[in-house]
Amino acid sequence: MSSIAFIPVRGGSKSIPLKNIKAFCGQPLVYWTVKAAVDSHQFDTVVVATDSIEIKKAVQSFQFQNVEIYDRSAENAQDHSSTESVMLEYINQLESDSNKIFTLIQATSPLLSANDIEQGFAKFKQEGIDSVISCVREKRFYWNEDGTPINYDYRNRPRRQDFDGMLVENGAFYINTVNNIIKDKNRLSGNIGVVELPHYTAVEIDEEDDWIIAEKLMHKHLFQDKTSDIKLVLSDVDGVLTDAGMYYSENGEELKKFNTRDGMAFQLLRENGIKTGIVTSEDTQLVERRGKKMKVDFLYQGKKDGGKLEVAKKICGELNIKLSQVAYIGDDINCKDLLSSVGLAACPNDALKKIKEIQNIKILSKKGGEGAFREFVEDYILI
Repeated sequence: MSSIAFIPVRGGSKSIPLKNIKAFCGQPLVYWTVKAAVDSHQFDTVVVATDSIEIKKAVQSFQFQNVEIYDRSAENAQDHSSTESVMLEYINQLESDSNKIFTLIQATSPLLSANDIEQGFAKFKQEGIDSVISCVREKRFYWNEDGTPINYDYRNRPRRQDFDGMLVENGAFYINTVNNIIKDKNRLSGNIGVVELPHYTAVEIDEEDDWIIAEKLMHKHLFQDKTSDIKLVLSDVDGVLTDAGMYYSENGEELKKFNTRDGMAFQLLRENGIKTGIVTSEDTQLVERRGKKMKVDFLYQGKKDGGKLEVAKKICGELNIKLSQVAYIGDDINCKDLLSSVGLAACPNDALKKIKEIQNIKILSKKGGEGAFREFVEDYILI
């Protein structure tokens, strides 16, 4: 059977305005569930249903294959609109094949992984299963308002390791068929199979505090394997370690404003055995002095266009490492080749638009010269 992933995202959000495209771990929030769906290789089409032009443009910029935009009606994009209403709206315009597998994925569950989705499909294919729901196991004791316990005997309080707990819906995904959804007008039908996902996937982003917690969990559980192999961290200067401003003294001497917190980040990397370097298109004694003060291992100036990538390859040869083990932060078009080639790429929040559009780049919350390099190191490398 053919299969559709359906990700509804509204433009309106009172708790966090335009939260579905607010930067989460360097990418718009909706990016992560779209990526999980694409990477799972379970879907012929991944559909993002939205009423927002801004969200539509953001999703199109991801340039994933087999991802389509569905313009949901304003009627089904209100605060009171149910998810089922937009699901049925989309299904009603499908031409045929009511046996399609239809998977609802919630954009507010960014910790969902491709592997989680694959587990869901494995359960769905089991004999006798009509639909599938994702859950996590909660080992908490629940009570009614009248003072009676729901899921344990307080007179014989079990130890945590002996307590099975309860399965709780985490809202990540629901797998069903088009035919069942039309018949029951519900995301779930018939004999429901449960897939238990890791507990950290329980976080759904509805409030600001959820956002903070979810980003920390993402770094811990989903980024750890990718960043633990970083052996070399390189940085641009203007627009990254500085605010890109051009300052001159009365006698015409060029000045630059650096951030001391970035300097400490270089020290932290060195203490953790990670090599550091500066690769910049400028060529000044000022940058040389700053590099020496921060004790960087490599300093290359006057490198324009593709020269930065060649420098990185040269350093990799000296260290006997791969480009995939290099992290680089840059902000302008002459950084693009290197940013597109390294294992971990990032840019300040005020970087050039074309740089922000590089696939998998981490868009930081801080601007150049405001501690962006420190944020990159602490949030993505030394985690």
